[in-house]
Amino acid sequence: MKYAPLVPFDSGLLELHDGAQLYWEASGKRDGLPALWLHGGPGSGLGTGGYRRHFDPDRYLIVGIDQRGCGRSRPLVSHAPETLASNTTERLIADIEQLREWLGIEHWVLAGASWGSTLALAYSLAHPDRVLGLALVAVTTTGRDEVDWITEGIGRVFPEAWQEFADASQREDGERVVDAYARRLASADPVDRAAAALAWDVWENIHISLDSPDQRGSRHDDDSERLGFAMLVTHYWSNDAFLRGPEAILARVSELKHIPAHLIHGRRDISGPAITAWQLHREWPSSTLCIVEDEGHGGPREMELLDAALDRLAARHPSSRQG
Repeated sequence: MKYAPLVPFDSGLLELHDGAQLYWEASGKRDGLPALWLHGGPGSGLGTGGYRRHFDPDRYLIVGIDQRGCGRSRPLVSHAPETLASNTTERLIADIEQLREWLGIEHWVLAGASWGSTLALAYSLAHPDRVLGLALVAVTTTGRDEVDWITEGIGRVFPEAWQEFADASQREDGERVVDAYARRLASADPVDRAAAALAWDVWENIHISLDSPDQRGSRHDDDSERLGFAMLVTHYWSNDAFLRGPEAILARVSELKHIPAHLIHGRRDISGPAITAWQLHREWPSSTLCIVEDEGHGGPREMELLDAALDRLAARHPSSRQG
């Protein structure tokens, strides 16, 4: 990453309209160009804050959030499974808007990786007048074909691991694997939820392991984090990210033709093939597409290109220049 580590100068829990609390943090330049980082998953959280290093702290006011139900936001979906049904893309977009208004931000740059790119695109379609530009890595739209590939089609690449994953799903006749996991992870049985979460977690580490097979195994050590991650991912994937038919991102991307965007993707991203980024770029005249030939799902060169993309977006706005 291009920039040195930095610590937030402010953070807190924003009380949302439905009583949930959204964790947010701000770093960088207080009067800089506002930018929002959207993490992956769904349910991965901000982690240790390495995302801040992608932004020039002398130009950007950097805002990060733990999306509802995960990280430092409350309640955690793993502790309050009854909140899962109300955790939707529409609600996440409303959370972002409430935070933007509360922070007094008029417009901002959006950046994100993987699921974060889906959410950034969905927010941009809902509020295009608030978005100055996008920088997205490991680009996804969480459409039905993408979900079916990552949960079933990719079994052609990892057949032995996929068979274990499918068998562990306990799916019923005619049920998709992802739907079976979503059903079990939303159930009232904590033992079954934990077993389903572990099986899902192991599979998550398989399909991203093309370049690092030695790292296969459970992705999360903490039981609560593992459960929350699996609950949220399967909930969103089973529902096509709540962006179906005419609401699907690829069906509407032409509406963003006036917003500059940088799309960065790895050719070896077996979890999310490059066709999604290419299809978006083809329908988006103001976008650029960079395919990194020798990397997978968010490699180091892709992150370097993200840094450069954010620098270019900052350069478009004089108010973000160093004084």
